[in-house]
Amino acid sequence: MNGHRAIANARKAASGIWMLGVFVFLFAPLVVVVGASFDGGERTFLNFPPKELSFRWYGRISPDLFESLGLSIVLGLTTAAVGCLVGVPAALGLVRARFPGKSLVAAAFRAPLQIPAVVTGVSFLKLYYLIGDVTGIYVVGTLPGLVIAHSFLATPYVIGTVSAVLQRFNTRLEEAALSLGASRWRTFRRVTLPVIMPGVYAGAMYAFLVSFGDVPVALFLGSSGMQPFAAKIFHLMEFDFDPTLLAISTFIIFGSLAAIYLLQRAVGLEELSRSGGGN
Repeated sequence: MNGHRAIANARKAASGIWMLGVFVFLFAPLVVVVGASFDGGERTFLNFPPKELSFRWYGRISPDLFESLGLSIVLGLTTAAVGCLVGVPAALGLVRARFPGKSLVAAAFRAPLQIPAVVTGVSFLKLYYLIGDVTGIYVVGTLPGLVIAHSFLATPYVIGTVSAVLQRFNTRLEEAALSLGASRWRTFRRVTLPVIMPGVYAGAMYAFLVSFGDVPVALFLGSSGMQPFAAKIFHLMEFDFDPTLLAISTFIIFGSLAAIYLLQRAVGLEELSRSGGGN
């Protein structure tokens, strides 16, 4: 009896140590960045732990960084919206429709996940210049041009999350609504959409993160006046270390954690696993 209890306690201790190691692995880089941002000494490298606590570098953040950050937020939200507008109908068609070549269409929607982002950036750059030469409309270095390219990258994530919910969706709910006289549009709006919303929200969040963190495509399609935040950081870190980057990164870390927490509280992303997609 005592031996079994000792084994059980050892397993619990090992599990606790393992979980602690996972958390340290995940959060240690963030702790270092946040801690180093409060070091007020003169430096050209990262100091952790901070030798003297100060908000010095927070006051020196360039307005250009805030402009790029604002651009990336707008770009990410627009990309998420476009991804949902395209991805939700595409997921419905791929899961429920039967037509010749369905597997090829599904593979085409997954293609952006397999293509390196550098290749995607070069391809869109050439495409935009080709369209510009024909029509006189050049979208390189514009917000619409970045949105189109980022939507290409992000839409497969929306399709994947929505498809996962639809595959477990209880279609008898729709049949019941239709039998009671509801139209197909009303059934979709009042029955189907609320059930698949956790997948939609999850896909939109992934789409936003893909857009916000993209560097290769933004480098090819951005411009000096239209440079997303990730590309701006890349250029600033290319030849020198700027401590103000640690300060604005700290803003992003806490802002991201707060946004994820509020999103989970508001829409309940955990329901995706608990509801079984409506079963």
